[in-house]
Amino acid sequence: MTQVAKTSDTDLKNAVVIELSWLPSIDSSHIGVTADDGAITLTGQVHSYPEKVAAGKAALRVKGVHALAQEISVHTKWTTRTDTDIAREAGEALERAVNVPDTIKATVAARVITLTGEATWHYQSTAAAWAVHTIKGVVGVHDRVQIRSGAVLANVKASIQAALVRNARFEGDYITVMTDSGGGITLEGVVRSPGERHQAELVAWSAPGITSITNNLTIQY
Repeated sequence: MTQVAKTSDTDLKNAVVIELSWLPSIDSSHIGVTADDGAITLTGQVHSYPEKVAAGKAALRVKGVHALAQEISVHTKWTTRTDTDIAREAGEALERAVNVPDTIKATVAARVITLTGEATWHYQSTAAAWAVHTIKGVVGVHDRVQIRSGAVLANVKASIQAALVRNARFEGDYITVMTDSGGGITLEGVVRSPGERHQAELVAWSAPGITSITNNLTIQY
């Protein structure tokens, strides 16, 4: 993997600030950015939880960023909405979502939604979080859904490795897959960005029977 010159903290901070201000879905006027050896910290406040999520994703897209500390707080304008209001709407959102099993439930405290229960696949818990994160008044979503253990492919390690290699988003040859008897996966190796690191994890989650993933991939630009 070819190495490139390291971006200075000042240049990296400025690049993240520009990226945040570029996106119409983010009001960056109250967001603070600091950089320390490739790690970005976002502080300040936004008006909604989706805006906070978008800010984090935007920062991670910037070349040279390899870690993110998300310290933005959500100061929602929907202050009259109670936890009961949010819980009712969250239940309805989960019920409407075609890819969310009825084993996933939502509870609400201090406008933070916590998802619990079991799912057969990781994408189902991700879909549940996505279904509720845009509800008015929500300031956070915690995914506590457990992935149910199932039959693991006999050649799951080779299958995941092959899926990584054929994925056009990164060079899968630099990633090593390790498995354990309980359906756990560990990813080791080098990728070029936080996006590739996340994508490698999603690829591994697609294997049947996987219950947990330890992502030890390091980022090397």
